[in-house]
Amino acid sequence: MALKATIFRVELSIANIDRGYYADHSLTIARHPSETDERMMVRVLAFALHAADGLEFGRGLSSEDEPDLVQRDLTGAIERWIEVGLPDEREVRKACGRAREVDVLAYGGRAVALWWENVRKPLERQDHLAVSEVPAGASLALGEMADRSMSIQVTIQHDHISITNQKTSIETELQVLKRRES
Repeated sequence: MALKATIFRVELSIANIDRGYYADHSLTIARHPSETDERMMVRVLAFALHAADGLEFGRGLSSEDEPDLVQRDLTGAIERWIEVGLPDEREVRKACGRAREVDVLAYGGRAVALWWENVRKPLERQDHLAVSEVPAGASLALGEMADRSMSIQVTIQHDHISITNQKTSIETELQVLKRRES
């Protein structure tokens, strides 16, 4: 018998001063049985960082060839493809061919440096790709914030990210590994 996804509800308030984006989102997130709280919460952070009309969560870990988050235009064409974690280099290159912009939000401490060392050369040639790293302390603290029903506020200003709930506050900045060329 297959294990079922666990459902999480998130009331997410975003104030992205850098982009002039201010909105509240009611999100329902299905966490795959093999997904950790840390990974799920990094997906929520990715949503907050790139929030826009049409941005939605992908089908998740159980679906290959699917992004963690995707933003489509009105015709269904993929505007933005977002991966969380340490994705396979071939899958990222394939995504770059399918989407106007591709973002990778890597996390995992020292594993990120090893991953980036192995994939850097072929991925640096991808003009539409941006790669950033969530510091290990921040991703672990995000994982500890996970609850079946959450209310989270994210403020982004001058690339500084503040994530708060009723009990915890996390202050962090992403480390940029690769900037988008276009």
